[in-house]
Amino acid sequence: MILKRFYDDKLAQASYLVGCSATGEACVIDPNRDIDPYIVTAAEEGLRIVAVTETHIHADYVSGSRELGHRTGATLYLSDEGDADWKYAFADEPNVRLVRHGATIRIGNVRLDVVKTPGHTPEHIAFVLTDEPATPLPLGAFTGDFVFVGDVGRPDLLERAAGFEGTMEAGARVLFESIQRFKRDYPDTLLVWPAHGSGSACGKALGGVPVSTLGYEKASNWGLRSSGEDSFVREVLSGQPEPPAYFKEMKRINKVGPAILGGFQRPPRMGAEAILTHLEDGSVIVDLRPSAEYQAAFIPGTINIPEDRSFSRWAGSLIPFDRAIYLIAGHEETAVEAVRDLAMIGLDRVEGWFGLETLQAFEASGRHLEVVAQIETGEALRRLETGDAFLLDVRGAAEVEEGRIPGSHHIALGTLPSRAGELPHDKLIIVHCHAGGRSAIGASLLRALGFTQLVNMPGGYSEYEARGLAVEAS
Repeated sequence: MILKRFYDDKLAQASYLVGCSATGEACVIDPNRDIDPYIVTAAEEGLRIVAVTETHIHADYVSGSRELGHRTGATLYLSDEGDADWKYAFADEPNVRLVRHGATIRIGNVRLDVVKTPGHTPEHIAFVLTDEPATPLPLGAFTGDFVFVGDVGRPDLLERAAGFEGTMEAGARVLFESIQRFKRDYPDTLLVWPAHGSGSACGKALGGVPVSTLGYEKASNWGLRSSGEDSFVREVLSGQPEPPAYFKEMKRINKVGPAILGGFQRPPRMGAEAILTHLEDGSVIVDLRPSAEYQAAFIPGTINIPEDRSFSRWAGSLIPFDRAIYLIAGHEETAVEAVRDLAMIGLDRVEGWFGLETLQAFEASGRHLEVVAQIETGEALRRLETGDAFLLDVRGAAEVEEGRIPGSHHIALGTLPSRAGELPHDKLIIVHCHAGGRSAIGASLLRALGFTQLVNMPGGYSEYEARGLAVEAS
């Protein structure tokens, strides 16, 4: 048996390739849209991908199952659990086979048993792996978003992200039942291979260890230790981070069937003068530079989302899915990386990129670059006391529950596009987060939306708290 793990740091997402060296066959589980690594690895191991499967309809990235099946000719094994709202719309394609609890997927001498594990979503399944030539005992389980290292899947996303009202508590109770059944049916030696690690918004306390055992999770994972259904429901629904705004769109895309890309494209480099046209035609122009560079000199009308580990999360929440996208970058490879990251979450309409000479060309056209003014914490508090400033906290709800600056107003960064109408135009808006990263992005977005009186408080809540000043707590 051959087992390979693939991990995307920006999505905090794991996928797996399982192969049988005796027959040369392989299956890929929970692939993302960057399918070349699976194909390359299979070839290096002398394997051919004959099966592709996934644990559920994903909400945090675009699935690569359909594209990988199209490229390799593999059969797609997709869940047929759940009710009519949770069926794959492309299930009638010739290479798709629907599976339910008790079904078996054979990859040469390797067996994958389909196990229903609803709760995170109604259609969720796990795959229990047995290497039959070695032993009839199961080796491990690919648990998807059901059981993580240190945490369990959140059952609130259908309501909070996809808009299915009244499903949170019911989902939590179903998840509890699934966990109890899983603990009962499998030995403590069973390895656990989850679909996400630390940093994912699919849970609140995910560990960074790539693999665990069921026995260890029963001893250390709060979700598996919990023996009371009501207490489990309360705990699993409390303290969850806000689901990024794009999760709803991911559910739709993955249910309908992602478009076949045929690979990530290199965007064309645009002439500097074209920036003027695209500032007026409704396009979204994203400046990928680090926030400090952007705030020192930027083209008004652009937004700043640095191309770093958090890029996918904020891009998915702040960029509309129905608009053309242009990028500003210091290097072509930065733009190419951003195209890949955007495509991973379904933002496929990148029409081109501009180099930094565009800033000089913008000024040469008779227009002026702008700066995002910075304000020190003490001065921000003095302005707040006078009543002529509005302190905007763009941290997450769980952070705000632990403590906030008195007099501040909370709108999480990911919801800022839809809630900007709540902000005043006649006061200075002071934007802050924990340590300046998210507030810089928020300030750039508000400026692009027409707010001219705003400053960034880079010290954020961390500096305020370090001063020992009074905080409000929920």
